[in-house]
Amino acid sequence: MLVTSKELLLDAQKNSYAVGAFNTNNLEITHAIIQAAEAKQAPVLVQISAGALKYAGPDFLPMIVAKAAKLASVPVAIHLDHGPDFETVMLSLRQGFTSIMRDASKLPYDGNVAEVRKVVEACHAIGIPVEAEIGKIGGAEEHVVVSEREATMSDPDECVRFVADAGFDFLAVAIGNAHGFYKGEPKLDFERLDEIRSKVDVPLVLHGASGIPDHQITEAVKRGICKINIDTEIRNAFIRTMQKFTEENPDQIDPRKVFKPCIAAMQDVVERKIEIFRSAGRA
Repeated sequence: MLVTSKELLLDAQKNSYAVGAFNTNNLEITHAIIQAAEAKQAPVLVQISAGALKYAGPDFLPMIVAKAAKLASVPVAIHLDHGPDFETVMLSLRQGFTSIMRDASKLPYDGNVAEVRKVVEACHAIGIPVEAEIGKIGGAEEHVVVSEREATMSDPDECVRFVADAGFDFLAVAIGNAHGFYKGEPKLDFERLDEIRSKVDVPLVLHGASGIPDHQITEAVKRGICKINIDTEIRNAFIRTMQKFTEENPDQIDPRKVFKPCIAAMQDVVERKIEIFRSAGRA
């Protein structure tokens, strides 16, 4: 069933689990996410980035995800991931998204607030919740590129100001997380997370969770993370499985047979994450 993210994240915050937010770029990834959610009876967010909209077409990918969400037996929200500007937000709203992220974190504080407030006014007018980000998350994801030197963690007191000044619904925090696969083992700053959690009352979001060790994810959920984004590990499962299948079956040209094991591999990744996030059986 198609829902907004607000009801999902508020329940996660109340009951100490995290909702998985999984990025899609096509029909096959969407199938894997929804099938995993149904197998685990878990609520999910299916995330679409601006790059995915451009790749698959703004009229097509949201339509596919919306249809899958409406047919699903579990709650599903369609989320704009890292919305780069107001125009992309408005396009997403017209296409039926039920959750929006406006990422203006690369701007100075006042600019971030101004951009987010503009989106909040438009989204809240039609009952759509908004995610915002403060601090810079390391790594790269489409238009978001932050070097290790530039990457800074979220300041707890600034988080308090940001929530009050911008009026959004969920806060993405930088606590040592990064987009893409990590160089070496990541180390999340749990003391910083505890301080942020104690000072703000909106649900907290963890980006760049692909590759973070399970025990750190579990600890982050216990300490108040309510939404966790996964993209890279799904892509990796898709491509590596396809490579292996085509190497073993060089004469196979039926895409349905090629994609079938890829969907299964991606579904396995999503199901495993749902278990780690403690959202299985929460639908």
